[in-house]
Amino acid sequence: MLALISLLLVILFSILFVRIGAVALEMTGLSREIAAFQAQSAYTGVGFTTSESEYVVSHPVRRKIIRILMFVGSAGIASAIAMLFLSFVGKTAEESLYSLIYLAIGLLLLFLFARSKLVDRGLRYIIKKALKKFTKLHAYDYELLLGLSKGYSIGQFKVRRNSWLANKTLRDLRLNEEGVLVLGIHRKSQEKELFIGAPRGDVVIKPGDVIVCYGPDEVIKKLSHRIKGRRGDKEHEDAVEKEKIREMEERMLIQ
Repeated sequence: MLALISLLLVILFSILFVRIGAVALEMTGLSREIAAFQAQSAYTGVGFTTSESEYVVSHPVRRKIIRILMFVGSAGIASAIAMLFLSFVGKTAEESLYSLIYLAIGLLLLFLFARSKLVDRGLRYIIKKALKKFTKLHAYDYELLLGLSKGYSIGQFKVRRNSWLANKTLRDLRLNEEGVLVLGIHRKSQEKELFIGAPRGDVVIKPGDVIVCYGPDEVIKKLSHRIKGRRGDKEHEDAVEKEKIREMEERMLIQ
């Protein structure tokens, strides 16, 4: 019976630890769904091969969280297997049956515990409070804050020589009238890579620059392929008109 109780406690600990890891990842800027998946993947060592994993481990704080989850997960899974084996070894058929029944009941209770929305809200509140107090994590979900699931996106593209953007200042381009904000510019200068953050209006866009911008997803995609000349000017004018219509629709919804 002691081995069976230990097994259930190990499973309970695993559930709580994965939940703590998920909240910690969420507090570094990941969305709730991605954070939960990556925490569970790291703890179990299964499925942590998605394209999102590179994005997760590139962040030093997230990488540390993932490393801890992997370390504790390896010990937790090994302990669970050992306790499961000890729960049935050396017992009669009747004792094994009772152990199986108790195990099924315990797993059902743990399942209900893990799926409870009330428990989830309580745990998330407690975990966030503790992490904010004892760590330096920041509770920013950038997908939610920037509306990345609502038709907006952050994109980057390289400016070609025949690009409509090339050799013009940001003020002359008037990208804000299309609903696009330039967040930064990566530029190679004398074999050194520079980053111009929050560039001013007098900054000239040069061929070879990598532009980081935020705005409607469709507008950014079209902007990255816009070429200089009358055609590019016409595309800019059309994009400005569409943005005016979108702004009018937004005002109507707000009112």
